[in-house]
Amino acid sequence: MQDVKITIQETTNNTIVKFNSNKILINGGSYEFSNIDEAKNSPLAQQLFYLPFVKKVFITANFIAVQRFDIVEWIDVQEEVATQLESYLSDDGIVVNEEPRSKKEAIEVYAEVTPNPAVMKFGTNKSLTQTDVEYKNIEEASKSSPLAQAIFNFPFVKEVFISDNYISITKYDMVEWNEVFAEVRTFIREYLVAGKTIIHELPNQEKTKNSDKVKQPKVQLEGISAQIVDILDEYIKPAVAGDGGNIAFRSYDEQNKVVSVILQGACSGCPSSTATLKNGIENLLKEMLPNQINEVVAING
Repeated sequence: MQDVKITIQETTNNTIVKFNSNKILINGGSYEFSNIDEAKNSPLAQQLFYLPFVKKVFITANFIAVQRFDIVEWIDVQEEVATQLESYLSDDGIVVNEEPRSKKEAIEVYAEVTPNPAVMKFGTNKSLTQTDVEYKNIEEASKSSPLAQAIFNFPFVKEVFISDNYISITKYDMVEWNEVFAEVRTFIREYLVAGKTIIHELPNQEKTKNSDKVKQPKVQLEGISAQIVDILDEYIKPAVAGDGGNIAFRSYDEQNKVVSVILQGACSGCPSSTATLKNGIENLLKEMLPNQINEVVAING
C-alpha cells in the first residue's frame, strides 16, 4: 500500500482540472476516455465516470485530467475527487490495464547533436514522460527510472535527462559521440520496443538541508511570476527542447526584478547557454514585460 498524494491544478479551460500524483500512474504514453464504455481497460476511469458530472478523463504518467459537465463548478467538488483518487491509488487500485504487446511496437529513435558538445539528444516517436526528470548519477536513477539506470551502465555517461519524447545524455570526455552514439541509440530503441519500464516513480523532490540542489516551487504562481512562466512555456521551452534542453522557472525577485531559472539537459553547462540566457531569454522577457525585468540568472546553468 503506497501513500499517494494528489494535488489540484487549474487549467486554462475552466471545465478541466488536473489532479497531479506524486506516484507514477502508467508506463509512458496517455489515455483519453469519453465515457464509461470506452474506459473498459481503466478501472480508475470507470470509477470517475460514476460521478454524474464527469464528462471526460485523460490519464498520463503522473496526472489525471478530468473535464466536467456544466451541472457543477469544480470549486464545489474538486476536493472530493482528489480525496477519492488518493484513496483509490493508495489502495493500489488499477489505473489502466495496459495490454502486453503481441508484436513489437514500431518505435523510432534518432540521434541529434546539440549546441553542447558533451550532450547528445536521442529523440523518439514514443511519449516517455509528462514530467521532465534529470539524473546526475546512477544512484539517483536507481530509485526512480530503470531506463536511466540502464543508460548509466555505459561507462561514459555522466548525466541523463528525460523529457516528453527525447533523452539528453551528457558524456564524460573519455569518448567522442561519433564513436558511441549508434550503440546508445540502438540500446534505447531496443529498450523501448521491449516495453520495459521508463520511470516507476518521480524523483523525490525533498532534499536534505545540506543539499545544494534546488527544488521547483509548488505554490500557485500569480502576477509577474505567472506571466514569466507563461512566456517561458510558450516561447522558450519549445526552442530549447529542440536542442535537447529544458528551462524551468525558479523564482522572481520583485524588488530587484531578477528572474532565476534552472537549466537542464543540453542547456546545463552548455558553452552557449550564457549567450542564450542574455541575448535570448532576458531580452524577450524585458520586451514582453517592460520595466519588470532587470536580469535573468541561471542557478545551475
